[in-house]
Amino acid sequence: MQKSFLIGVVAVAAAAAQAQQQPSAGGAAMIASAPGTATVAAGIKVTAIVQAVDKANRLVTLKGPEGNVFDIQCGPEVKNFDQIKVGDEVAVRYLEALTLTLKKGGGAPREKVEAEDAAVAKPGQRPGVAAARKVTVMADVIAVDAAKQTIRLKGPKRTVDLPVKDPKQFAMVKVGDQVEATFVEAIALSVEPTKK
Repeated sequence: MQKSFLIGVVAVAAAAAQAQQQPSAGGAAMIASAPGTATVAAGIKVTAIVQAVDKANRLVTLKGPEGNVFDIQCGPEVKNFDQIKVGDEVAVRYLEALTLTLKKGGGAPREKVEAEDAAVAKPGQRPGVAAARKVTVMADVIAVDAAKQTIRLKGPKRTVDLPVKDPKQFAMVKVGDQVEATFVEAIALSVEPTKK
């Protein structure tokens, strides 16, 4: 995978999270809606304080915002591990976004494509790691139920009924069209400067 993919996924997810009024662990917000396209996204940021560092076992003990204490095993992907010290603030950011796009007339093969990427801190930078995953599924519209405001989508492995709340969006969908669903998620963990 190329770093440009990771940067692109993180940028999309970050833009989606920034558009929310108040990100929360379980909340989602409509980010964008245009004829034939809708995107929802959610993002959270949690900070914890380093309580102890076991350098021999690459184990970090963290205290979360609600006082909960837990250990994190830091594998070799966490570069610059030796820089982590008691009192450091660790930030964990998680972002996810789902975009549905109507493809009028269909014709593309039903398929599922997955891609993943990761990036680590360079020598001399603060310790950190980021990872991203993108899943794209192309599905056929095989039924439209006006009474229930749902469309039935047949993907490469399963069939699902999707509610469409917006009447204008629903009116655009016909049997034989396709829907492309793109799900992206990104997680980043970084050691932040200690607050004075």
